Amino acid sequence: MGQTEWFGTWFDSPFYHILYKHRDYDEARAFISVLVEQLGIVPDQKILDVACGKGRHAIQLNDMGFEVEGIDLSAQNIEHARAFENDKLHFARHDMREVYKEGAFDVVLNLFTSFGYFDTHVEHEQAVKAMAAALKPGGSFVLDFLNPYVVINELVHEEVKIIDNIEFHINKSYDGEFIIKKINFKDGGKEYEYLEKVKAIRRIEFLEYFRNAGLKLIDTYGDYHMAPYEPEQSDRLIFWLKK
Repeated sequence: MGQTEWFGTWFDSPFYHILYKHRDYDEARAFISVLVEQLGIVPDQKILDVACGKGRHAIQLNDMGFEVEGIDLSAQNIEHARAFENDKLHFARHDMREVYKEGAFDVVLNLFTSFGYFDTHVEHEQAVKAMAAALKPGGSFVLDFLNPYVVINELVHEEVKIIDNIEFHINKSYDGEFIIKKINFKDGGKEYEYLEKVKAIRRIEFLEYFRNAGLKLIDTYGDYHMAPYEPEQSDRLIFWLKK
């Protein structure tokens, strides 16, 4: 399950968390609060956080009083997250392409570009169908993705980041289908190379996935303040759907 795929190794690497340690967590926390209000989530509802990473969003939702389960492919992420478990917060290692607890959740979240990692159209559709299957009838699904138009148009092809005395050399490209990031660095006298590959999925393709999964689009947003989506300028592509 997953270990031969790029995300199966990179997301389990300690260097992944070093490179991205400076992500804007305040913005993420603010978005969660806005999302809870927008969706009208109430305390007795159950939430599933798909591709939860180390659990920061699931933990925040639990701190707000919600019953939350987080799933992620990375064994190291889940091991870290399980230190925060309680009666209303649980984590499990799971591949998002497979159904997890069918019909068990009022809300399913897939946040901060935790999608687009697979090689084929079929796998992406399979993942959407699996997430939809976890929802109760009438439940809400939110998928938060990068805006492919803006990312491709504003692609920085080469950059260097020095974090914790590691010099990360990052090369980005777009091959007509995938946004590809190659990450090279040295640590402890050893050279490393990792790859990130995210499919530049357009809105129309997402709508096909959702339709085939029996999901109804409620709204589309372009940033973490829930502003309307504008293809040529929005930072994000955020879908709110219902089953």
